[in-house]
Amino acid sequence: MDRATRRGLSPKLWLAGGWLLLALLAAIFAPLVAPQDPLAQDLMLERLPPFWLDGAEPGYWLGTDSLGRDLLSRLIFGGRIAFIVAFAAAIAACLVGSTLGLIAGYFGGWADRIISRIVDVWMAFPPVLFAILLVAVLGTGISSVILAIAIIDWTRFCRVIRAEAMGQSRMDYVENARIAGYGRIGIMLREVLPNVVPSIVALLSLEMGIAVIVEAILSFVNLSISTDDPTWGGLIAEGRLSIHQAWWVLVFPLITLILTVLSFSQFGEALKARFDPVLR
Repeated sequence: MDRATRRGLSPKLWLAGGWLLLALLAAIFAPLVAPQDPLAQDLMLERLPPFWLDGAEPGYWLGTDSLGRDLLSRLIFGGRIAFIVAFAAAIAACLVGSTLGLIAGYFGGWADRIISRIVDVWMAFPPVLFAILLVAVLGTGISSVILAIAIIDWTRFCRVIRAEAMGQSRMDYVENARIAGYGRIGIMLREVLPNVVPSIVALLSLEMGIAVIVEAILSFVNLSISTDDPTWGGLIAEGRLSIHQAWWVLVFPLITLILTVLSFSQFGEALKARFDPVLR
């Protein structure tokens, strides 16, 4: 294994990070890079094929849907919703779950028992059905989707960080810090927390991918945003209805969704390998 790979600078990191950076920049600068208005309809241009097939029109690189809307532009603008949900929901779930997991794993005792029982009860609910129920109660909208994902997925952080903190609290360096006179809160924040950060980073990246999937599922069943703005799940739902007449309306959103989710997962693993003091 070469030095770059040992330090986490693997092709996996560059490929996953490159795709995420490209998709994120396209989403941020969507009004500048999108070739067409994503909401503009023209029935004279319905179901145009991608640029390499016969019958394509200049300027419509990935073709159009059944209403003549440019598919590439809709994918780019749909990325805005996906990344907003991914970052906001994952960070919220991370803050709540990691904090509770760190407290439960380090302090143990009654704090661990109470937090663990809450996690057990929370995880008894099927996550996707729970998300649909929460959005149905809270109402459609991007804030409701973010809140629903954060409410459901904080348990993933809590369980993993609890186990990590529990293992770290038994290490010799923690005992040495106690002997040196550090308080329990200080030891948790200065000694234990830095050693569980790699796991938090990996989980955070993985959770962003999960949040993208959940938002796609909710938009697929029309429970995401209440406006006409495109979403990847909504594009997949539209493409499913015209798969036999215009396969590209379904295939390209699916490819974009799969690449983004896989990139989040691989990027998190590569970052953990890069920053984990045991693996470096």
